[in-house]
Amino acid sequence: MTKEAAPAPPATDESAVPLGADTTAEYRRTVEVLGKVGLTVYEARAYIALVARGVGDAATLALAAKIPRTSAYKVLESLTQKGYAVPTGGKPILFRPKPPLEVAESLKGSIQEVFDGLESLHRIVAEHGEPQLVYLLAGRDRVIGKIAELLDQSMQAFILTTPQLSELREEIGKKVASAIKRGVTVTFVTGPLQRMPEGVRHVARNNLVATEVLADGQHALLAAPGLDACGFTDNPILTAHLKQFLEVILEAGEPASPTP
Repeated sequence: MTKEAAPAPPATDESAVPLGADTTAEYRRTVEVLGKVGLTVYEARAYIALVARGVGDAATLALAAKIPRTSAYKVLESLTQKGYAVPTGGKPILFRPKPPLEVAESLKGSIQEVFDGLESLHRIVAEHGEPQLVYLLAGRDRVIGKIAELLDQSMQAFILTTPQLSELREEIGKKVASAIKRGVTVTFVTGPLQRMPEGVRHVARNNLVATEVLADGQHALLAAPGLDACGFTDNPILTAHLKQFLEVILEAGEPASPTP
């Protein structure tokens, strides 16, 4: 007797009933909102596909999410780093989604933390009557270039807090090595199980939203989740506040051994 094959999981547009097909306004809005909290379009589509299917490997999810197959595994790795997906092992590796409400609660906490810090900063600036002296940059290349410039200028300590280390590693890798060589203490606060440049202190923390930089305790930068805009300053009141804020994050994070 021939054994019947198990039925294939339903496609994304058949499973994601509340979202409907990927051509609907609700689907497009979901992708847009996920983009506002730091996901690329491919990552947003892949997460929706994961939620709709429950589990899948890179090839299956590439088809369901309508993203390039060559990009799918990297997209799923990034979703894992950002706290949206969990690899379950096997070969090929299967991924499951983090429950949406669990992700939402984590994001709420992180966003609230960031805006609590900004509100405190706003209050401090108002009390001291200091001009804000915050300069703005737009464009991903310019933002990454400014992060690299601050790293080049650092002489004592450089702290980078980011959920997007994979997108920065190649751009600043050589500058990190040069900074360490001249005696700068370099700390990266990012997700666990990250590949670290040699000599970098790694503090593991999940569900980060923004990218922040503090260079020598004197220069501060805060970038949008997509690294497409940032503000930076050398105002002593603002940098002192960010330093205090990052010290709280460092204390709350989990020290991790550098991974080559």
